[in-house]
Amino acid sequence: MTEVGELEAMARNLIDSSLYMTLGTADEAGRPWASPVYYAPEGYREFHWVSDPGARHSRNIAARPEVSIVIFDSSTPVGTGQAVYLSAAAAELAGDDLDRGIEIFSRRSRAHGAEEWTREDVLAPADRRLYRATASETFVLGEHDRRIPVSLG
Repeated sequence: MTEVGELEAMARNLIDSSLYMTLGTADEAGRPWASPVYYAPEGYREFHWVSDPGARHSRNIAARPEVSIVIFDSSTPVGTGQAVYLSAAAAELAGDDLDRGIEIFSRRSRAHGAEEWTREDVLAPADRRLYRATASETFVLGEHDRRIPVSLG
């Protein structure tokens, strides 16, 4: 397997096996904010999560949909860490996108021993909403923090 092929396999494995991603957002003035969120991936390009619409990261997404995402295993020994980095656009889901997103999020939630989600769980007056980030760029870091674009399919 080529170096890039090995890095792509590593990135897929991290996305498949991790439960949380770090979501980077910024407010209207550009002030950054990072939040860990439980996520459900779909096809290595879409990432779904449920959050309070009043949470800082949710308010930031409403004002500025451009986000960054980092997925990594924080339990690895010092000096052996690997991560996958994504640039994405995020939004609260509605309509047909909401129904599809609920199915994706519920499938992973149930697989991890949690509850199934319904429209009533993520529509007003409920205190949670369903969000999706769609990646436009995916990369890993090589030697000396060199960005290596990867295609995960």
